[in-house]
Amino acid sequence: MFVSYLILTLLHVQTAMLARPGGESIGCDDYLGSDKVVDKCGVCGGDNTGCQVVSGVFKHALTSLGYHRVVEIPQGATKINITEMHKSNNYLALRSRSGRSIINGNWAIDRPGKYEGGGTMFTYKRPNEISSTAGESFLAEGPTNEILDVYMIHQQPNPGVHYEYVIMGTNAISSQVPPHRRPGEPLNGQLDEEGRSQEDGEEKEKNGEKEDLHGEASEIFTSESVQTFPIRHPDRFSSHRLDNLVPPVPQPPRRSRDHNWKQLGTTECSTTCGKGSQYPVFRCVHRNTHEEVPESFCDSSMKPTPEEEPCNLFPCPAFWDIGEWSECSKTCGLGMQHRQVLCRQVYANRSLTVQPYRCQHLEKPETTSTCQLKICSEWQIRTDWTSCSVPCGVGQRTRDVKCVSNIGDVVDDEECNMKLRPNDIENCDMGPCAKSWFLTEWSERCSAECGVGVRTRSVVCMTNHVSSLPLEGCGNNRPAEATPCDNGPCTGKVEWFTGSWSQCSIGCGSGTQQREVICVRKNADTFEVLDPYECSFLERPPSQQSCHLQPCGAKWFSTEWSMCSKSCQGGFRVREVRCLSDDMTLSNLCDPQLKPEERESCNPQDCVPEVDENCKDKYYNCNVVVQARLCVYNYYKTACCASCTRVANRHAGFLGSR
Repeated sequence: MFVSYLILTLLHVQTAMLARPGGESIGCDDYLGSDKVVDKCGVCGGDNTGCQVVSGVFKHALTSLGYHRVVEIPQGATKINITEMHKSNNYLALRSRSGRSIINGNWAIDRPGKYEGGGTMFTYKRPNEISSTAGESFLAEGPTNEILDVYMIHQQPNPGVHYEYVIMGTNAISSQVPPHRRPGEPLNGQLDEEGRSQEDGEEKEKNGEKEDLHGEASEIFTSESVQTFPIRHPDRFSSHRLDNLVPPVPQPPRRSRDHNWKQLGTTECSTTCGKGSQYPVFRCVHRNTHEEVPESFCDSSMKPTPEEEPCNLFPCPAFWDIGEWSECSKTCGLGMQHRQVLCRQVYANRSLTVQPYRCQHLEKPETTSTCQLKICSEWQIRTDWTSCSVPCGVGQRTRDVKCVSNIGDVVDDEECNMKLRPNDIENCDMGPCAKSWFLTEWSERCSAECGVGVRTRSVVCMTNHVSSLPLEGCGNNRPAEATPCDNGPCTGKVEWFTGSWSQCSIGCGSGTQQREVICVRKNADTFEVLDPYECSFLERPPSQQSCHLQPCGAKWFSTEWSMCSKSCQGGFRVREVRCLSDDMTLSNLCDPQLKPEERESCNPQDCVPEVDENCKDKYYNCNVVVQARLCVYNYYKTACCASCTRVANRHAGFLGSR
C-alpha cells in the first residue's frame, strides 16, 4: 500500500508541475503566484494581530501539600503549552470546570500519554531519565470547547511552571482547515464573527444545513490521522479564485459522468492498543482508469462523509496505577502511611480499573510504609544518685536515665534528643584519704616444677582508717609481689625442647606459670643437651606466661604489722585486715573463720637499762615516730634517740640471725 501511495504522490507532483506556468509557487491561499504565509495566529496572510499569546510563569511559594491551581485555560485556546521549568517531585494535573478530572485526578498519577479533554487531545510528558532535568508538560493544539484548570500537586518547593496559549481576538481573521490540507494550515476565505466560512455559510444556508455540521467535518479532518496523506494539490482552485486570476470567460461545469469518489485506504489508527479510531480517505478518480485527479473533477456534494471506524480494539497491557502517599498516621514517633495501588488498563483513551489478577505479571508496589515526622520521646530520670564508689578521695556515682516514649515504653536512646540527655554518671569527692599497702599471703605453689621459680602475692594501696599518720599516699616502699623459690635441679631434655607448663603460681586470680626451654640434639636413642647459642637461629619459645585458673572471689587482705607498742617487757602490734572482691572493692563474702589476726604480742623480753645517758627520748610519743619510720631523719633520730636505737639494734639482730 505504501508503494501505491508513493506512486500516486509522484503523479500528483508531476501534474502540479505541469499546472504551474513558469514554475510559480502557490501561497497559503491556494492562489498561483501568491506570497501569503500563515502568521502565528494561524491566519493566512495575517499580521499577527488576529490573536493574543498569553504566557507567564507560576512561581508562588506553596506550603501545604495537595492540589494548587496554576492557571485557567479559557474556551477556544490553541497552542497550549504547560511546562515545569525544572524536574521535581510535584505533578501537574488537569481538570474541566465541570469537575471532571482529565489527568492526575483523585490523587492517582497517570502514565505519560495522550488524554482527551476539553474538545482537544492533550499530550502528557514526564521525563524519567536520570540525567534529564526537564519537568512535566501538557501540550495540546486546541481549540478547547470549555474552560480548563491546570493544578500542581505540591510535594516539594515549586520550581516554577511556564504556561502559554493562544486565544483569538474580536477582530481575528481566521480560516478553516480543508480536508485535504495538513493540520494547522488555513482554508480559503475568511471567517465571519460567528467563526464560519462565508463561502460555506452561504452554501449551507441554501441547503438548509446547520452550521455545526461543517464544524464536525472540520474536526474529523484536522485530526492527526490526516498527516498520513500529506498530498498538496496545486491544481485545485475554487471558482472565485479563478475569477481573480483569469478573465471571466464562461466555462462549462465539470460533472461526475467520468469521475467519481473512491475510498483509497484509511488513516492510521490513533492508538496502538486500547481502542483507537481511524477514518476512510476518499479521493476523486477516473471511472475507467481509476487514476486520481483533482477533486474539482468530482461533485463535492456527492463526496461521502468520512465516518470514524474503531481499530486496535485489543486492550493495552495492564499496569499498576500508584497513588500518592497519605499523611503519616502519627504526628510524632513511628506511624504508618498508605497509598492506593490499582490495576488499570487503557481503553478508548480512558484508564479503567480492572481486576488485580490482570497485573499479576508485575510486582505489586507497597501500599503501606512506616513514617516518622518527628521524635516525641523524652528523657526520664528513674533513680537517685548512688553512693560514691570510694569511701574517700575522688570516685564516681551513677543514676538511671532512660528514653521513654509518649506511651511510657522504654525505647532506644536514639529516639530522644541526645543533646538534651541528663548525665547518668558524675564524679564525687569524699575527702582526702590516708593510705596503706594491703597484701595477700604468699602463694603456696612455686611457679617452676624444678629449678628456680617464683611465688607471688597481691599488693594494693588502700585507705587506712585505723591510723592517722601524716603519710602522703602509700609512699614508694611498695612491698614485693614476687619471691624466689627452688624445687631442686631439673634433668636435661631435647632441641628447642619445651617442658610442660608448671602449675599456676596462685590458685585463683592472675598468676604466672613456667616451663623449661632448653636446646638439645636428638641422637638415635638419646638427646644431647647443647648450649643455648646452638639454637639461636631458631625462635626461642616463651618460658613464662600468665595464667588465670578461676576468679578468687572475696579474699582477706592485710597490711604489714605495725611497730611494737613497747620495746621490752611485752607490747603488742597491729595490722588492718580487709575483705576485698576480685575488682578490689570492699566485700563481706570472706570466711570469718579464716580472717587473719589483727593484733599480736611482741617484745616480751625484759628491758635493758639505758647505758648512754646522752641517748634519751625527748618526747613521750616517740613510738609514733618509730611506727612512721621517721628515724632515718637526723632530727627524729636525735629527738627519739633511745627508741630509734632500739629499733636499729633489733633490725641488726634480726638480720644477723638470718
